[in-house]
Amino acid sequence: MRNINHVRLNCGITMPLIGFGTYSFPNDRNTTELAVHNALEMGYRHFDTAKIYGSEAAVGKAVNEAICDGEVEREHIFLTSKLWGSDHHDPVSALKQTLENLGMEYVDMYLVHWPVKLKPWVNYPVPNEDDFEKLDLETTWVGMEKCLEMGLCRSIGVSNFSSKKIQCLLNYASTPPVVNQVEMHPMWRQERLRKICADHKIHVSAYSPLGGPGNAWGSTAVVNHPIIQSIALRHKATPPQVALSWGLSKGSSVIVKSFNQARMKENMGSFDLKLDNEDILEIEKLEEMKIMRGEFHVNETTSPYRTIEELWDGEI
Repeated sequence: MRNINHVRLNCGITMPLIGFGTYSFPNDRNTTELAVHNALEMGYRHFDTAKIYGSEAAVGKAVNEAICDGEVEREHIFLTSKLWGSDHHDPVSALKQTLENLGMEYVDMYLVHWPVKLKPWVNYPVPNEDDFEKLDLETTWVGMEKCLEMGLCRSIGVSNFSSKKIQCLLNYASTPPVVNQVEMHPMWRQERLRKICADHKIHVSAYSPLGGPGNAWGSTAVVNHPIIQSIALRHKATPPQVALSWGLSKGSSVIVKSFNQARMKENMGSFDLKLDNEDILEIEKLEEMKIMRGEFHVNETTSPYRTIEELWDGEI
């Protein structure tokens, strides 16, 4: 099995630098199970899921089958799941349900999916205007810390948090987040956020490191950019490998999502590509463009965020 690079998180545990994302729409359990089995064979060991993805059961079944068959040991697997907005009132119960879905005793990392609280019955990805509740992240975080204390997870973190939200969280957190999982790619480089997180030893993990092509909200702008394509040509690599290598060069981990076997192998090949300083400088001149903007969490009446700028605290 190929040796997968890891990063050590601020709590002391290590996490593989390339994670396998399991979001798909519509989600098909059999397709997801097969993709996870294929990913395990290729050397992927970090699997990223979430309640709202609907993929927890499929991920758990495939990983448990591999463990039972002696193909892999549980301690060599890193499982991430996420707290949906409808569960902010009780993270412990939410994580217990996730563990039941997965058929696992613990997850390695549990993240607050968005800084948004929804009514308890909102189990769909795009909330309606009257689905929002008043956000109290301090209380949510106490619940996340309780999950950690109870041994239901090995680490806790956040996702889609701006620099300001990270700093606010650190004002009251007894246990700081280990990770902030955010959109990051060569056209959305997150320099300020990366610096703030680094100052507090919070690891930045990049989702949509290729710009999310294939998703309804995604874009091919990153992999089709002439600069990315010319760098790929120069290194006899592919544009996705260039984008992933750039993220890894910034000390970030990346969550890649493709169930296509050729793409899955290609993504793992990004470890073998080393960009030079000229490549990095070219990439850092690219015009910035945020793709996952989160408009569905913004409205002028019930959401805590009246505008996109408020959701991201101007970092957009």
